[in-house]
Amino acid sequence: MRSVLLALLMLVTAVTPAAVTPVSAAAVTTAAAPTAAPAQGRGAEPGNGPERNEVAALDPRGGPTAVAQGVNRPDANPGYPRRTELRVYPEDPTDKSIKLGLAPYHALAPKLNELQRRGDRLSVEVIGQSHAGRDLYLVTLTAPESPAETRRQDGWRDKIENDPVGARRDPFLRNSYKAPVWINANIHGDEWEGTDGALRVIEHLSTSNDREVLDLLRRNRLYVNLTANPDGRVAGTRANASGFDLNRDFATASQPEARAMRDLVKRIQPLLMLDEHGYVANTLIEPTTPPHGQNYDFDLYLKHGYESGLRMEQAVRDLGHPDAAKPVMPFRDYEPGVWDGWAPIYTAQYSMYHGAISYTVEIPLRVNRNDYTTLPLTELRRRSGINTDVVEATIRSALDYVHRHRDVLVANQIEMFRRGSAGERLRHIPDGYVPGFGPEDRYTTEFPRAYVLPVGAGQRSGPAVARLVDHLVANDVRVKRADRPFTAAGRRYPAGSYVVDMHQPKRGLANVMLEAGRDISDKVRVMYDISGWSHRLLWGASVDVLRAGRLDVHGRDVVAASPTGSVEAAPGRDLALRLVDGKDIAAVNDLLGRGLELRRLGDGTIVVPAEARSAAVEVADRYGVRFTAASTSGGAPMRRPVVAGAVAADELKALRDMGFEIRTVSTEVLNAGFDWSRVDVLFVSSGLHYNQLTPAAKASLDAFLTRGGVVTRGATGARFNADAGVLAAHAVVGTQDANGIVSVTDRAGRTGHSFVYTPLWFTDLGPGVVAEQRYRDLVAGHWTARADGSGGQDSAAGQAAVVSGTSARGGKAVLFGTEPLFRDHPKGLYRQVADAIYRTTGQPRAG
Repeated sequence: MRSVLLALLMLVTAVTPAAVTPVSAAAVTTAAAPTAAPAQGRGAEPGNGPERNEVAALDPRGGPTAVAQGVNRPDANPGYPRRTELRVYPEDPTDKSIKLGLAPYHALAPKLNELQRRGDRLSVEVIGQSHAGRDLYLVTLTAPESPAETRRQDGWRDKIENDPVGARRDPFLRNSYKAPVWINANIHGDEWEGTDGALRVIEHLSTSNDREVLDLLRRNRLYVNLTANPDGRVAGTRANASGFDLNRDFATASQPEARAMRDLVKRIQPLLMLDEHGYVANTLIEPTTPPHGQNYDFDLYLKHGYESGLRMEQAVRDLGHPDAAKPVMPFRDYEPGVWDGWAPIYTAQYSMYHGAISYTVEIPLRVNRNDYTTLPLTELRRRSGINTDVVEATIRSALDYVHRHRDVLVANQIEMFRRGSAGERLRHIPDGYVPGFGPEDRYTTEFPRAYVLPVGAGQRSGPAVARLVDHLVANDVRVKRADRPFTAAGRRYPAGSYVVDMHQPKRGLANVMLEAGRDISDKVRVMYDISGWSHRLLWGASVDVLRAGRLDVHGRDVVAASPTGSVEAAPGRDLALRLVDGKDIAAVNDLLGRGLELRRLGDGTIVVPAEARSAAVEVADRYGVRFTAASTSGGAPMRRPVVAGAVAADELKALRDMGFEIRTVSTEVLNAGFDWSRVDVLFVSSGLHYNQLTPAAKASLDAFLTRGGVVTRGATGARFNADAGVLAAHAVVGTQDANGIVSVTDRAGRTGHSFVYTPLWFTDLGPGVVAEQRYRDLVAGHWTARADGSGGQDSAAGQAAVVSGTSARGGKAVLFGTEPLFRDHPKGLYRQVADAIYRTTGQPRAG
């Protein structure tokens, strides 16, 4: 039966713009609202696969008071409530939520300010800013706490993670720990209603005097990230203002909004979380289909994940809306792979590694994209009203479930961290563990004893290892730095090396970032999104795997990686910098930007003249790069390239992070007239079609191609190469949904790794066109052949993955069939793109 609390919460009405109480200007500090930049997603090119930062949801069936000037620190007011007088943004009549009858972003701060003044249960903090500078609001609802009570709660939360054996025996913790629940709303900007449904619950819980509500808040804390993507909310875009899909960013955390959510889930350690999305007919409620992430203690998740999902399903049905009468649960209703739980890139799947029973909820009625512009206003608002009801119902149900099952949920979280700390094996889950569980659901891995990130001669890249260590620590993975040399698995490691001991609470999160993964092509027919990732293989650092054995390392836990920059040559000597990492590239472009005369050797090493030593010392410190003594004074002179980029949002970010000057171009930009005189290289991967250029634009581009370089990536780049007649190379497109980590060999026969997403390879190479890389096999991911046998791994093996040459026009070119800049993730591959740009920078520019 439904609880009284559920019935009471049903009475709360929606918050609409008309219902938002304004706050006087005198009561707040105001700030000019930033303008959200339009999203820059990948174009839907034929053969280019789903947009890699904008993958559409599938429906397989068709259908103390402070002024918020920055981030509020949790210790600013250690008790509850924590009141923040939020800055109020000017009204924005272009906010896309207004048309739907939903709360525009500028109405949120006034509403939250009002609710804070009305009672003592609601707290609001600013936990960061969006890419365009809008505040991110964390709303906390709980019964008032003194500073001492809050410190006690914090201590218990820490004990659950760091002393799980003691936590399991602590009767005070069992009786008095407040169960944390996290609601994440509006991570996709054009899936609005999560914010509005959460607002209903927030207002009711913060103002009602019902005994059920008071008891709920005495025993629990509700945390709401009210809009995870305010820029997208205002602009009506799935992506944030920099063009990134935030629900694909959790393994990398390239965006400020994703980092804010990452830090939030670490801080609150929720027992249960909901990520409110749209739109799938009738409503979709996880748990997912297989493959399920192989690093989860899945038995601790699945029973409650399944049961609470059923309760949410019933709560949605009880609304009585015909449009939401038959919610779907992928685990029960979909075929494997259609809505899988494999990758840690999503909010829900990532949160599970922090001990949460997690759900993606997809509300039922589409109001975005084409529907937003074509449906009548009355129909749009009818749909958004139903969607808001569904959000509210799922939140109510989740809160009620945690309230009723608090003791066992706390015990399960404790057990997850205990198993990790003890280094226990993953449990076997028998068939029928929950209805429908069978062999297709069973995914496990063997945890190694440790990972070692060496320093010194055994490390490929100092900046890469420092970045990886800092990233692991930021994700609450424990990393130790050895204060003396040690031996492990028969290898001697120097002092200063880093060790990730896999006997730690969040060993699943550590392993999902550092293991290679697996080829699951034969396990499922399709996959929802990417199926392979590995910070160990793709981030550029040397990482050793200690499978078993004794681990005896003296050291201390790392807060931040040690500095890596150095200049290791006597004064008066020319300096050499090997380009191994994106930080090395940034250092070179920094020096070139200062007008220094650098030279590039045939192997790609950069020579810095002795007289530029002071600048080298500065950039070594800034970027963590290592200069050594140059062994030769030769090499070709360099200049900082100017790149015309018809590129996707992730590539644009990576190129700018490496310090390249990028001038964004497209078919439209070139047709409007573009000055090529200051450009060195054209990079084409998205939005530029040679056959759609006007005669004048085509002639201007052709003139550039006689002297300038070309770099391409993907199907759009390959089509440009063919249409513009750059290199004689025929592009073959692999299966559209293939993706993952591949092993490759370079021209010297050395083996390495790369990443693919709708892979390409090149055949029929003309005179002077050479293969820089060739495919070997798929290490981790999903890559099957088409029905006719084409496009698969076997077809690609041995084929050219990257080619280079000089065109008949005179310019140099490099064509990538791989994805070296994908979603800001494979950072160890960025060097390949930088090398291609430097190599194709051709004749001196005019003027």
